[in-house]
Amino acid sequence: MPKSNGTEDKMRVDSALVRELAELLSANELTEIEVEDGSRKIRVSREVNVTYAAAAAPAAVPAPAPAAAPAAAPAVDAAPAGNELPAGTPVLAPMVGTAYMSPEPGASPFISEGASVKEGDTLLIVEAMKVMNPITAPTSGTVKKIMVADAQPVEFDQPLVIIG
Repeated sequence: MPKSNGTEDKMRVDSALVRELAELLSANELTEIEVEDGSRKIRVSREVNVTYAAAAAPAAVPAPAPAAAPAAAPAVDAAPAGNELPAGTPVLAPMVGTAYMSPEPGASPFISEGASVKEGDTLLIVEAMKVMNPITAPTSGTVKKIMVADAQPVEFDQPLVIIG
């Protein structure tokens, strides 16, 4: 192994990039961001307080249930806003972001209620940090209900589509 002078093996940390990632983390309410550039990889993460999840649930559901019920299951109860989920397989948001129903503005949506889908078909896109993430059907079936609108912000584990 060649000897080094001690400075070649150390990674230079771009503190401005780390600060920018931390700001994006907070501004977009994310828990983790990872950036890779060649052999350099920077990961910034934060711990989410339980009080944040309890505070977000009452904003989505005004007050039809006692305060203890939203704290037990905030993501599932907050999304339908009092409507029961139809029977079927819920497709949940894998991340925080913005849901888009079509591949580009003005294009036809990927799916519509009542449409048949095959396992692996793209249902919609969730944009997070300017990256378009296709959300695919976990099973074949019929789209029973679309739970989000085009360009709607979505939370982690929020039901997006029900497939029956």
